[in-house]
Amino acid sequence: MSEPLPPDPSAATAGAAPEAELIRSVLPQELEALGGQLVWRIGKDEVSDDVIVRLGYASATPRFAHLPRLRSASDADLLLAMEGGHVVIEWVD
Repeated sequence: MSEPLPPDPSAATAGAAPEAELIRSVLPQELEALGGQLVWRIGKDEVSDDVIVRLGYASATPRFAHLPRLRSASDADLLLAMEGGHVVIEWVD
């Protein structure tokens, strides 16, 4: 039988090699920098009730305008779609 997973990710690297500690300290900074370069749109598909998440670099912003329109989606719509497996993620180049 395997050991249960630790309750939080920081416990997983406690006492780990220095490389793991470096990854744990640098990764949030890298993700923050990446997040500043991304744009996204979230909405419901015009044909189905799927929630579409369109994601791309800021340089791809003009291409978002050439994609089919999305209807507005509330937080409740997003939660229902996630629970039902009706979320589609599209990468916009």
